[in-house]
Amino acid sequence: MSGRVVHLDGKPVVLAELPLKGGGQAAVFPVEGDHATVVKLYRDPPGPDQERRLARMLTMSPLAARPTDRSQPPELAWPTALARSPEGEFLGYAMHRFGEPEHVQLVGLFTRAQRLRLFAEADWRFLLGVSWNLAFMTARLHYDSLVVGDFSSSNVVVDANGFVTFLDCDSIAFTDPVTGEPFPCLMHTTDYSAPERQSGGPATRASDDFALAVLVYQLLTAGNHPFGGVPHDSTSESTVKDNIAASVSYVVRPELVVVPRGTVDPSVLPPDLLNLARAAFGPGVHAPAARPPAEAWLRALDKERAQIRMCQARPLHAYGSHLPSCPWCARAARTGHDVFNMPRPVSVPMPTLPPQPPPAARRFGPLKVVLLLIALLVIIVVVTNLHRIN
Repeated sequence: MSGRVVHLDGKPVVLAELPLKGGGQAAVFPVEGDHATVVKLYRDPPGPDQERRLARMLTMSPLAARPTDRSQPPELAWPTALARSPEGEFLGYAMHRFGEPEHVQLVGLFTRAQRLRLFAEADWRFLLGVSWNLAFMTARLHYDSLVVGDFSSSNVVVDANGFVTFLDCDSIAFTDPVTGEPFPCLMHTTDYSAPERQSGGPATRASDDFALAVLVYQLLTAGNHPFGGVPHDSTSESTVKDNIAASVSYVVRPELVVVPRGTVDPSVLPPDLLNLARAAFGPGVHAPAARPPAEAWLRALDKERAQIRMCQARPLHAYGSHLPSCPWCARAARTGHDVFNMPRPVSVPMPTLPPQPPPAARRFGPLKVVLLLIALLVIIVVVTNLHRIN
């Protein structure tokens, strides 16, 4: 039991035996008797720099001044207390719990089965709203001089209303407003990392803008990564990281890539959003200044939210006003795969059975039926003759 006891602001709490999730650097544990709190414990001794970072974060309240809906959860799982051993050793920090079933990782919206299991009514309109909230959070963090840094579909959770919350706040890059000490972000996720991050460069607003562009594109295409596929001139299996480094995206140059089977056509994005995506995945890959900022995504998404069309043929089919007809119906007819709805139950035709003989025929058989008829005729003749005799 002693190994599961940690102190939060001097108060001892007991952690659950098993973590909610774990990675290479830390694990997140529930607190027994407190459903609203979790504790993140580092696997290796975090050191004085990380302790000082978290201590400074506890003095800050980013996004706190922004008015929000009463039902909206915090947009940041900000540290609430330092976690120490009973001997006073720094171990990690506590934060509010954002987990299933109330909150799910953004990656959970990227497949039909996951969407329908977690949020049964999550159509394209819902995904557009999540994208808007994600862009707003990013723009607001940048306004407060914070950089997400390690921005990915696993570090963001969403609730049934489409509100988003960023989880791993201990990696956020910021400069202490009091001391002026910089705290950089040392983490990044390769599938969302711009080339300068892949090569060891610092996290910046522009690197956040690149990750945001990838996430919005994935949301609006039901999970397709804009740098998926294999270049035609590739001599080996290419990864997303390789394609980002080489600036090879089928969204910009489809002729260069063997596009994965089942990929949603980029034309499902309304023109303004598709132009932003092509800027981010074309010239913006190696030129950070060319990447659309979060505010540009926010404006374009806001415009489209008021113009969404709803399909009259199938539920959960919403689409952009730039399209003359439902792209999801057309895709389902072409591929047999409905991106948003579960397959309709198939009525299997039953084989046609031969007509059943009457019960008597089934009981006696054909020969017995003939003999029975002859016997009846004989009885009728006999009875008739008797009548005549009398």
